[in-house]
Amino acid sequence: MPILKRIKTSYPGVYFIDGISNITEKQERIYYIRYRKNGKMIEEKAGRQNQDDMTPARAARIRAQRIEGKLLSNKEKRTAEREQKQIELGKWTIDKLFKEYKVQKANYKSLIHDENRYQNYLKALFADKEPKELIQLDLDRLRVHLLKNKKPQTVKHILALLRRIINFGVNKNLCAGTAFKIEMPRVNNIKTEDLTSDQLNRLLDVIRQEKDIQVANLMRMALFTGMRRGELFKLKWSNIDYERGFICIEDPKGGLDQKIPINSSVIVLLKSHPKSKSPYVFPGRKGKQRTDINHQVNRIKDKAGLPKDFRPLHGLRHVYASMLASSGQVDLYTLQKLLTHKSPVMTQRYAHLRDETLKKASNLAGELIEEAIRKKKKGGKKQKAQDAI
Repeated sequence: MPILKRIKTSYPGVYFIDGISNITEKQERIYYIRYRKNGKMIEEKAGRQNQDDMTPARAARIRAQRIEGKLLSNKEKRTAEREQKQIELGKWTIDKLFKEYKVQKANYKSLIHDENRYQNYLKALFADKEPKELIQLDLDRLRVHLLKNKKPQTVKHILALLRRIINFGVNKNLCAGTAFKIEMPRVNNIKTEDLTSDQLNRLLDVIRQEKDIQVANLMRMALFTGMRRGELFKLKWSNIDYERGFICIEDPKGGLDQKIPINSSVIVLLKSHPKSKSPYVFPGRKGKQRTDINHQVNRIKDKAGLPKDFRPLHGLRHVYASMLASSGQVDLYTLQKLLTHKSPVMTQRYAHLRDETLKKASNLAGELIEEAIRKKKKGGKKQKAQDAI
């Protein structure tokens, strides 16, 4: 490429060359400046005539400001930009932390829900901020805003995700945490669903009349075992050990695989249940894992006249647990293991049922003692009467 001729202007240290516009592809002047700074000669472009609206006078002012140190040279600007970019790359913002969190939690069951919560409620507010930049007021405003339209449990899930992202970064030594504790809204959603004897009998009658054996037996299994909906959907024939009398629950909600015993009712049900080429006991379409059954179980619930807020499958899990707890023959630790609760906290919701049984037992003990005392008094009166004869 030929060297273009430098043309001096009336301003010292300012010259131009005739170049071609990047936009119009027509000829335009490109202005340059020359000056000495810290004993070093610097020569750099000031700007284009049309694209940057550059004139000799403007180029001269830029030259003066750079000599005085009021403006950085082009090289200094590029260096500063590179340094800033390195700083930005080194910053672990909430958005960057969440991306890394997703990579390392790729098999996390609730990742799809976390993605939705992040995109809908957290990204716009916190994506570009580092955890240490957050202030209590940011979270207070978010919590108050969300509680206007969302249930406390939903808001708790959103804030808990933000806390998990930050804790992830802190635990991996990627960033500093917040200077405050993220407060969660109070949630009172401990709901124990139960059925009266009449309701349960009606439901069992409707299940007996149900033509779809897959749905009928799936509901029976929920009642006989207390298994969760997802666990029933994932149940494979290979998970059933008739010889030892156990069902292996793979990848349950609590995390580690669990084993629960199967009773005679479950054995009869499973051995009579139709098998297909599918590995699943209750397969979905084309033999794949079932993903939904709401329409069928809600139809059975409505036909049995059960309460509208009764959840057909999860509710039967509660019925199973409630019957065991109220029997007085199963302690809460055993119930926790049967329900595969990771923590005893969730099992405590059934404690009041056992308390009632204990009260009844205590009352019975009192009645038996009082009866013994009455008999003793009567016996004493008879003895005195015999002595008087």
